[in-house]
Amino acid sequence: MSKVIVFKFGGASVKDADSIKNLSKIIFKRLQNPTIIVVSAMGKSTNALEAILDLKLRKNDISSNIHIFQKYHLDICHQLFPSQHRVFSELNGQFLSLSKLLEEELNVENYDEFYDRTICYGELISTIIIQSYLMLSGIRCSWQDARECIATNSDFRLATVDWEQTTQQCNTILKPILTDQTIITQGFIGRDPQGKTTTLGREGSDFTASILAFCLEAGEVTIWKDVPGVLNADPKLFDKTTKFEELDYREAAELTYYGASVIHPKTIKPLANLNIPLIVRSFLEPDEKGTIIHNVPKTNQTPCIVVKGNQILVSFRVNDFTFINESHIHQIYAVLEKLKLKVNLLQTSAISISIVIDEQIFKLEKLVQELAADFTIRYNEKLFLLTVKNHHEASVKELSANKEIMLEQITRNTFQMVYKPIL
Repeated sequence: MSKVIVFKFGGASVKDADSIKNLSKIIFKRLQNPTIIVVSAMGKSTNALEAILDLKLRKNDISSNIHIFQKYHLDICHQLFPSQHRVFSELNGQFLSLSKLLEEELNVENYDEFYDRTICYGELISTIIIQSYLMLSGIRCSWQDARECIATNSDFRLATVDWEQTTQQCNTILKPILTDQTIITQGFIGRDPQGKTTTLGREGSDFTASILAFCLEAGEVTIWKDVPGVLNADPKLFDKTTKFEELDYREAAELTYYGASVIHPKTIKPLANLNIPLIVRSFLEPDEKGTIIHNVPKTNQTPCIVVKGNQILVSFRVNDFTFINESHIHQIYAVLEKLKLKVNLLQTSAISISIVIDEQIFKLEKLVQELAADFTIRYNEKLFLLTVKNHHEASVKELSANKEIMLEQITRNTFQMVYKPIL
């Protein structure tokens, strides 16, 4: 069998009936190799399910939100399928299972596990619809539950992959199917040793594609986006952007670490380990080259700008008036690790430690509770973290204008600041 290729399509590429028809055309033209298609939830379905969970947690009515979620998917299906197509009964089964799940009790203690059990329906429903449409379009395509392949631990909402078991399951389950059929599967989800659904972290479908490629020693991975490739800045935020024709694995990994949303942060490492190229291409212009991420000997010098929203700046000051030392940092980081909170920026002074973290439901409250006995804790929410890699003085000055800067940090290659826009 020739080398497997992996395609990943995100929510924007399958948001409506026309998008799914476009996906089908892209696939049809590119089936020379055994192919795995990894698909995210459609459009903003994950956000819709998160909103349902938020309402349920607050003891509010969720029936209208569930109806809107179902109607969104059924409206797409009515544009794609004859009225008696089997896809409608399959979806009704999924909607029924979701509704029964949402009748169960949800509280702060079981939130993460309940989140993973609920949120996976976005991907399951999406792949059922797309597999059905690909079959209708004449593409031999097998639906595969990703949870049978991706083995993880039980860290709900940010599960760690069991690489040995996942590799074994991928080779046992997927390889025989790939001899004569394309496979469509879900991004983002896995299963723990007890058989419970887990997720790999928000926007983790890229990572799923990388996992499958690594386990099957694929020839390449292509991520289909609504941008022409990897750009040096988000075109929704900045007027002038530059597309990279190629990027080194390390450079791409660093950009994702700082928050570049075009690729999930964990995607690069498995591919780099086996030297599997990662291509980022536009589903709007599928015949254009895009950006290839592989081993590149020369260093990129183009300034790269990354902006992350929903950031929280937390400052810790020791209650007994001693100076900050390594033990205080270890103490804070032990709690951060326990809560699975990633630090996006760290700054220390003689009397305080400041960190920047993503906003996550319940996590800030738990962080304060765990450390309030030893530290005076202050925080600011609804902030932005801006990172400029390969910065120069003029760019820093321009980007700092009209912002209330709460914290900044500069090294030879990287400038970062935490700010609140001045309205």
